[in-house]
Amino acid sequence: MDFSIASILLLDGVTNGAIYALLGLATVLVFTVTRIIFIPQGEFVAYGALTLAMLQTGKIPGTVWLLVILAGVAALMEGLARWRLNQQLASALMAMAKTLAFPLAIAGVAVWAAPQQFPMGVQALLSVAIVTAFGPLVYRVAYQSLESATPLVLLIVSVGVHFAMTGLGLLFFGAEGFRNPSFWDARFPLGPVTLSGQMVITFVVSLALIVMLWLYFERSLRGKALRATAVNRTGARLMGISSHSAGQLTFFLAALIGALSGLLIGPSTTVFYDSGFLIGLKGFVAAVMAGLASYPGALVGALFVGTVESFGAFWASAFKEVIVFTLILPVLLVRSLRGGHSDEEH
Repeated sequence: MDFSIASILLLDGVTNGAIYALLGLATVLVFTVTRIIFIPQGEFVAYGALTLAMLQTGKIPGTVWLLVILAGVAALMEGLARWRLNQQLASALMAMAKTLAFPLAIAGVAVWAAPQQFPMGVQALLSVAIVTAFGPLVYRVAYQSLESATPLVLLIVSVGVHFAMTGLGLLFFGAEGFRNPSFWDARFPLGPVTLSGQMVITFVVSLALIVMLWLYFERSLRGKALRATAVNRTGARLMGISSHSAGQLTFFLAALIGALSGLLIGPSTTVFYDSGFLIGLKGFVAAVMAGLASYPGALVGALFVGTVESFGAFWASAFKEVIVFTLILPVLLVRSLRGGHSDEEH
């Protein structure tokens, strides 16, 4: 291996690591606020890429119909919960209307816009909106009623949600894979390597999103409310911060990050209905390296995972996934030896 090959592998690894960093940050965000190890984070990635691929063909994406169905289920659950709380039909109907408003508006725009063949940028924004709308609905249907459950129960639910979303992806998208066109076809010579426009977009979007998340949590009132929920859920609830709203907002951000990651990774690899699982697991490995608690640690861990994957694919392509996922074992061993053991209820 000479310097030019090493440079190419390093650049490829850092590019993939930037995407894994976003997924790692989303995993840390969801866990710190809700105590949920969110296995289906990768499904948002696959949904984002496949939704854009369907819009490129002028067809209505299957995620639109899935969004409508999920919104109906969530609205029914919300209406029943409100009815049991105060026995007022008007209040229940109002709660159902609030749950349905945003998803149905997005679905209506998507049905109208899909055959119009708008520019790729517009289709990308619409894809992000469709997939992002899934976040609060998934939380409402699968997790909200289990907020006080143990992390083990929530993990089991996450596995079930993963299998459900993967199966629905097969139903609505089929077994065929799709690769999206690049957002920018420019080429920039950089010493022994060539930097593509898609790589530049990946770096810029990843960095911008990380900075915006930092500003959101450090400067905004809602961001500080999420941080308070992460530190002490009971104390946050006593201060008037709704754990329901915090959970739905967290899943909204996780779905947004997943959808953007899907758009970034779509031009560089063929995405299938089940591709999100492996991609999401690599973000999870980065999050575990950070102890599921540190955002900077997840970023560093993701860049390390991407680099190891790139060099592992060069030396032993058949075992690159094994190499990446083996990284988690020494990390868990060290954390197990250094950290104390406590009951999962805490």
